[in-house]
Amino acid sequence: MILGKNFSNLKVILVEPNGPLNVGSVARLCSNFEVDELRIVSPKCDIFSLEAKKMALKGHKFLENCKIFDDLQKAIFDCDLVLASCGRIDENKNSFFGSSEDIVDWTLSFKWINNLAIIFGREDRGLTNSELLLANKTFTIPTSQNNPSLNLSHAVSIALYELNKSSKRNFERELKVFNLASSKQIHDSFSEIEELLLKVGYLLKHTSKAKISKFKNFILRANTSIHEINVLRGIVHQINWFLNNSKKN
Repeated sequence: MILGKNFSNLKVILVEPNGPLNVGSVARLCSNFEVDELRIVSPKCDIFSLEAKKMALKGHKFLENCKIFDDLQKAIFDCDLVLASCGRIDENKNSFFGSSEDIVDWTLSFKWINNLAIIFGREDRGLTNSELLLANKTFTIPTSQNNPSLNLSHAVSIALYELNKSSKRNFERELKVFNLASSKQIHDSFSEIEELLLKVGYLLKHTSKAKISKFKNFILRANTSIHEINVLRGIVHQINWFLNNSKKN
């Protein structure tokens, strides 16, 4: 199984949390489920406050040893697979969405993932569209349509419970070898693609981000492999080589 008896390769990532009680509660959950590491991106509260420590209890070591980043990309770029939690559902726009149970089952269909990350957004507004596109898959936790938003620590507890429950099941199907392109590989590829398309005039500066986001969504939907993303990057490098050398002749 990917996670075995505990979550020794799982990073829980909080983006701009503004409540020390929530941060402390998540640290406690990290201890409950024996995750590998708590990472926090640009915290908006004192994560080492007495309030946070009181809520953390035996999870205080996750507060003391948590890694703090100023950018979400930096927090996930050593991870092979990145999942993101989202309260809103827009299946037509983001087809890499799924229920928490479906995404967990999909994740556990692989033999082994070296580093798995789960991102949780801000208490008041979650993750932005561009942040969601940094994830390989985005999941929702089914709740009432009248009040779909969950408390941050509650969302973390449900996601970790689903992983814990599913990892102990006996899968009858043969587990697949993990070979998906990582978030970093996809990000680097699209930085190069955007630069190339701006150079040849296909994209304009003021609309490039929106168009690239649609293309990236397509790549995520396709579960693009490492080999496939390398082929795409090879094409971009060859076009750039040709453009640079044709100017010299």
